[in-house]
Amino acid sequence: MTEQTCPSPQKVTLRHDWAREEAEALLALPFPELIFQAQLAHRQFFDPTKVQISTLLSIKSGGCPEDCSYCPQSAHHDKRMAAEKLMPLERVIADARRSKEAGAGRFCMGAAWRAPKDRDLDAVCRMVEEVKALGLETCLTIGMLTPSQSARLKEAGLDYYNHNLDTSEDFYGKIITTRTYQERLDTLANVRDAGIKVCCGGIIGMGEDTQDRAGLLTTLANLPTHPESVPINLLVRVEGTPLADEEAVDPITFARVIATARIMMPASHVRLAAGRENMSESTHALCFLAGANSIFWGEKLLTTPNPAQNRDTELLTMLGMSPMMQKTATA
Repeated sequence: MTEQTCPSPQKVTLRHDWAREEAEALLALPFPELIFQAQLAHRQFFDPTKVQISTLLSIKSGGCPEDCSYCPQSAHHDKRMAAEKLMPLERVIADARRSKEAGAGRFCMGAAWRAPKDRDLDAVCRMVEEVKALGLETCLTIGMLTPSQSARLKEAGLDYYNHNLDTSEDFYGKIITTRTYQERLDTLANVRDAGIKVCCGGIIGMGEDTQDRAGLLTTLANLPTHPESVPINLLVRVEGTPLADEEAVDPITFARVIATARIMMPASHVRLAAGRENMSESTHALCFLAGANSIFWGEKLLTTPNPAQNRDTELLTMLGMSPMMQKTATA
């Protein structure tokens, strides 16, 4: 056993007292040892051959007042995406129905708002109700929420709410200035207090270092309850955004983050989110081996490309894997 190798764990337990140094040590493990520990954690809570499938629809794109450096929907960047109106209910339901027929178990809806106005929630709550009536799990990402807004969405039947931390608190100010880290944490608390499951992760490849990646994972793992879903995004370098020329992250480094997330939050779904369009089959396989067990199906994630469903189906078949069976959602 080398100096960097940690003793093999006997039984994985859920912890909320991680130190950043522990996350850094995991990220620095010899790769075979890291993958071994991630597999042990994964197999204790999940069937490693099953992958949870979600789809994501942008119900309102462009014109966002936030200045997130990675996002093409920001109104602050040189190449702005035109602001669109909220998608009609009929189109949302038609898309949700197609997603269910394609095998998705969860339908996620995203709107480019800093924070929804109360009047916006009337239409969004109706969307949640109608999607849930199809037997799908429901998920939203529509910006910051107040306690009362969170309660309204819970009453409408919302199952999950996505609100990513994006990166470590130390690096956060270099990526976003229009919303504080604490505001993100407050929204997560409001959602959780309302009884809605949390979907929260970050983005790799924005110029952050290993300490920042460890900081992000430590913050997530030390939340009072681990997020039920932890999306790990690989930066999509979009022309016209401040991060368009950022250096690409190699697959081994990315897989290390996946594996560390799996070890620190063993009972959570760790999702391969944005950036999959440019990943090879080998990189996908490596990430599944590292503990990823959730993906988005569909050709677009909000506004960025995503692998076509048939490509994902062929890949899962090649790997001897299959979609996770979803419990029927109830109102």
